[in-house]
Amino acid sequence: MKGGHLIALMTNNDDDIYCFRLELIQRLLEKGCRVLISCPDGPKFEVMEASGLKKNRDFIYDNPNIDRRGTNIFRDMKLLLHYRNLLIKYKPSIVLTYTAKPNVYASVAAHHLHIPVINNVTGFGSVVNENRLKRTFILWLFKKAYSKSSCIMFQNSANMALAKKYGMIRGRYVLIPGSGVNIKRFMLQEYPSGGNGIDGEKVIFNYIGRVLHDKGIEDYIVAAKRIKSKYPNTEFNILGFIEPTENYYEKKLEELKKDNIVIYRGAQKDVIPWIKRSHAIIHPSTYGEGMSNVLLESASSGRVIITTDNPGCKETVIEGMTGFIYQGGNVEELVEKIEQFLGLKNDIRRAMGECGRRYAAENFSRELVVNAYINMIAELIG
Repeated sequence: MKGGHLIALMTNNDDDIYCFRLELIQRLLEKGCRVLISCPDGPKFEVMEASGLKKNRDFIYDNPNIDRRGTNIFRDMKLLLHYRNLLIKYKPSIVLTYTAKPNVYASVAAHHLHIPVINNVTGFGSVVNENRLKRTFILWLFKKAYSKSSCIMFQNSANMALAKKYGMIRGRYVLIPGSGVNIKRFMLQEYPSGGNGIDGEKVIFNYIGRVLHDKGIEDYIVAAKRIKSKYPNTEFNILGFIEPTENYYEKKLEELKKDNIVIYRGAQKDVIPWIKRSHAIIHPSTYGEGMSNVLLESASSGRVIITTDNPGCKETVIEGMTGFIYQGGNVEELVEKIEQFLGLKNDIRRAMGECGRRYAAENFSRELVVNAYINMIAELIG
């Protein structure tokens, strides 16, 4: 790939840039490309500032106003116009889009200006749980956005099948292993000692992600209540920000903390210390995931996974060897899987975690994803 090209990355939150795209950005800069990042400002950019990335003369930053979960058509049209003006101003060689609204509106703007687009389907989000009319309209928007793209990258086969079903794919498409996990950053951690939830050392579980109903937060809370009543020597944590549309959880989580059932730890700039002290992650999502990064990060760190049969979750687990899979929304089965985990000797849990680390490193390394992007970009810009 020759240097000098400007590559634009469009996404809807700073977490997406710092946690999932940083290695790609660094590789592009190393190859002599300039990089335009369009993403609302957030705390992760403070970390990027410390790394010196934002001071790089080949790095251009744009701070758009994106109402991520809103349905106001006028705000969305303003976003479309913003993207169009941005692309006219900087004239990138190629546009990479991530997350729902950038995937739709940045793609439409780029298509009108005849700029090649690579979309990354990071999941269809809560669309899969919407009513029929709203779901049909949103899927039509995706079809409008994706139909003229140079390439669509899917993070799981279920999303790819859905896109085919609704006629979204007309050009090239590939299946990639999610956003991948940085196996050097999320190293295999020493497994903590632990008992059976009644005697011995405390057993610690994490929920990592947005506090959102579709992410299964209610199931996690109900399961924690049942387990704590029978296995008092357990700890259930929640790490992540509360969606503004669901801020009623603030009071609920305060009460749960007082009752020592669930401890809300808030949003964390670095989840590694919390993964390190845990024995397992519970991810009860029924959300339209791409590939769950929190599961990959925990697996890469040597922690057992308990998650749903939801696309984007089940692919990260070898049932019975690296973790447990249950039917999403079935709290009874979730409780059974937690009890099954608590019944294991700690040495077996440790071995499962080590097996999960090998599985993540071999199949979900971020290097695989970065290479897929570099090769596709090089091909498109010739």
